[in-house]
Amino acid sequence: MQTEKIRAAATAPHSSDPYLTSPYSLGNRIRRQLWNTSWALLFRPSPRLAFGWRALLLRLFGARLGPGCHIYPQARIWAPWNLECEEAVLIGDRADVNNHAPLYLASHAVISQEAFVSNATHDYNDPAFPVVSCPMRIGRYAWVAARACVAPGADLGDGAILGMGSVATRALEPWCVYAGAPAKKVKDRPRFA
Repeated sequence: MQTEKIRAAATAPHSSDPYLTSPYSLGNRIRRQLWNTSWALLFRPSPRLAFGWRALLLRLFGARLGPGCHIYPQARIWAPWNLECEEAVLIGDRADVNNHAPLYLASHAVISQEAFVSNATHDYNDPAFPVVSCPMRIGRYAWVAARACVAPGADLGDGAILGMGSVATRALEPWCVYAGAPAKKVKDRPRFA
């Protein structure tokens, strides 16, 4: 009897199990596959100083970038069409920008190497485990330091700093320095902008 149940579950169509079906439309999946292929073949192998070339590729996929943005070749952008940057934004090597919803990076914002910024999660109270995303803003002169993580809903105010390896689970106040996991305010930062 138990063997028959296992066999029936194994042969059941995947579409009946929400964990095995994509929450994204076919068009979205095709667009992301085209972007991932372009990233692997044209973006990632580009010379380190070819910021203009990478900006062009991102713009071709719908990103809105101001002048002077420096996005490094190993940076991962999940959906360029959800990325908007003002001028002089920096996204470092191996930074992972998991932007399922619009992500706005204000002037001179920095996402350092190996940082993880995500504005999406799953609704674990729903048996279908759907993706839930929300817009995110990282303010002017804000800095997400190396290996820091920014969780959905944790906007960074202007001038906010999230220290190395820290985890922001809520919004960070402007012109303050945060550290730890979860991040806590450790001091104020001088306002220079």
